[in-house]
Amino acid sequence: MSAQASPYESDALPTETVDVVVIGGGAAGLNGALMLARSRRSVVVIDSGAPRNAPAAAMHGFIVLDGTPPTEILRRGREQVRQYGGRIIFGEVTAARAAVPSADGDLRFTVTLADGHVVTARRVLVATGLRDVLPEVPGLIEHWGHSVVHCPYCDGYEVRDAPIGILATGPASVHHALLFRQLTDDLIYFARGTDLDSGTRARFAARGIRIIETDVKEVVDDDDGTLVGVRLADGTFVGRRVLAVATRMQARTEGLDGLKLPMEDLPDGMGRRLASAMAGTTEVPGVWVAGNATDLSAQVGASAAAGALAGSHINSVLAAADTDAALAAAQPITG
Repeated sequence: MSAQASPYESDALPTETVDVVVIGGGAAGLNGALMLARSRRSVVVIDSGAPRNAPAAAMHGFIVLDGTPPTEILRRGREQVRQYGGRIIFGEVTAARAAVPSADGDLRFTVTLADGHVVTARRVLVATGLRDVLPEVPGLIEHWGHSVVHCPYCDGYEVRDAPIGILATGPASVHHALLFRQLTDDLIYFARGTDLDSGTRARFAARGIRIIETDVKEVVDDDDGTLVGVRLADGTFVGRRVLAVATRMQARTEGLDGLKLPMEDLPDGMGRRLASAMAGTTEVPGVWVAGNATDLSAQVGASAAAGALAGSHINSVLAAADTDAALAAAQPITG
């Protein structure tokens, strides 16, 4: 799931063709735009305002910015992109596709927004992020990003020493449990019908991880809405203060069908991503992808770094294209 951020004032959408349109205004998209704008490229960021980490009170695991609210990081990021001439548009992309190349053969793309406006660009950076798909356990989604967590590196220290329950979703949950065991001595693994072989059971026993086979019926809150545990299918209540879930991670691709970007499934049912290669290049000429849309496990720092790499690579490709065009224009016409 993704939470909707508060709208903010948009810049004017340019009518002329821009060098790059960035679809996605998170860490990857903004850092890509920053690199491009600092290279004096005309760049437009289209931001739907639904970052993955919006429910979180603070972002962790990124040096210098550790503990900063995600909304503040994005606000400062937008401000910095704008300082270098980049434009930020709060809006939703409904269509993106290749267009007729320019007269000199340079690529063109059109991106259509929900309000009907269209921007044309020479290159596209997709940084749409991902959506976390949680198991359908009543009461779970209401605590997402607070008492229901996913990443031991993003949120683990904040829930250290609490009674934690792992809600198994598949094979990846086994490793998830070992990571959270590092953070608490009180860990229960709710198997929820998933298979555990004898070797895994022995490893869990060695680490003092209790296994409950009975399925989880619902999350239980106290009178003030605080998560206090789960109720099992047989009616038993099991107290927990925190639940950890290895979500299925799904790259956000709404509005991108026209680009025909290839996708890949991750092993063990962990999720589905946009396929990419070095520096975020894709099989579609002129289109790059960066951040959680292609690297489902990337935290904020890694996503920002990927955006910077993709942005610099796009600039280098555009520099070569500009030089080729200038050279062709300088050639004498012979007849």
